[in-house]
Amino acid sequence: MGDGEKFQLGTIGALSLSVVSSVSIVICNKALMSSLHFIFATTLTSWHLLVTFCSLHVALKLKFFEHKPFDQKAVMGFGILNGISIGLLNLSLGFNSVGFYQMTKLAIIPCTILLEILFLGKKFRKRIQFSLLVLLVGVGIATVTDLQLNALGSFLSLLAIITTCVAQIMTNTIQKKFKVSSTQLLYQSCPYQATILLIIGPYLDKILTNLNVFAYEYTTQVTTTIVLSCMISIAVNFSTFLVIGRTSPVTYQVLGHLKTCLVLAFGYIIVRDPFSWRNILGILVAMVGMVLYSYCCVIESQQKIVEVVTQTSQVREGDSETLINVENGSTILNKRPPAWSKEKD
Repeated sequence: MGDGEKFQLGTIGALSLSVVSSVSIVICNKALMSSLHFIFATTLTSWHLLVTFCSLHVALKLKFFEHKPFDQKAVMGFGILNGISIGLLNLSLGFNSVGFYQMTKLAIIPCTILLEILFLGKKFRKRIQFSLLVLLVGVGIATVTDLQLNALGSFLSLLAIITTCVAQIMTNTIQKKFKVSSTQLLYQSCPYQATILLIIGPYLDKILTNLNVFAYEYTTQVTTTIVLSCMISIAVNFSTFLVIGRTSPVTYQVLGHLKTCLVLAFGYIIVRDPFSWRNILGILVAMVGMVLYSYCCVIESQQKIVEVVTQTSQVREGDSETLINVENGSTILNKRPPAWSKEKD
């Protein structure tokens, strides 16, 4: 099996792990918050990151991966930014309607594309842009309902969009720049993410819920569900870094909208959540957009492979021509009469 095939299989595995783990944790957290009334989302996320770090530390001691230190300032800035973006997304949900929050999530893709074009010089073909537009329209139809605007909520949403986009772009660029794996980056950035959320989490949750997370009555059922959620979060956090590192922030966002559609469908099938023809139409349109995006990505990857092979063959031909010229030159030199022959005459 070639390196290209291994990479494709690894990417498919990362995407599958991300979808399965994310849908699982959404179902678990929905039971935790809706049925058991544990509604402290930011604090729960901080526990997720803390458990993820502890599990990775154990994996490091067992030598499942190698620790590779690199620019500590970059790691610290990245970890803190990630933690802040999570807090801002939760605040955005608290100060906005659900419909406006969904619009915030939809805006992450075009914002990411804009930032990558402006600061990284990336180019997105029109067919990619069209497929993303179809996807966003579909998800919008399926999820966006009421749009209630307010100044503070809009400002928080804008900050959440920018910090989330920058953090996801950094996830990809840091892995490539410093040649670190997703596991190595997650291990080194997790303490900063967990610390910032452990500090601000209880305060944010108090603002959003008017309840104290430390005054909550932790029954056996609640504790067990929290532990299960933390265990699933290990796969979620790992697959997030893995997907962004192997693909791109835009692809990760597309995958996120696929998860949204799957959660809506599972919610209807399993717990009989309210479902309308608008939801069905939106999911179908979104699926068409995802298929188009996947098809365009496959075409682009094949074109890049052809370009690389063409460039490699041209370089080899150039080397061959240079070698021939050198050999011809040496032959010509060898055909020159020796210097001593003139002196002899």
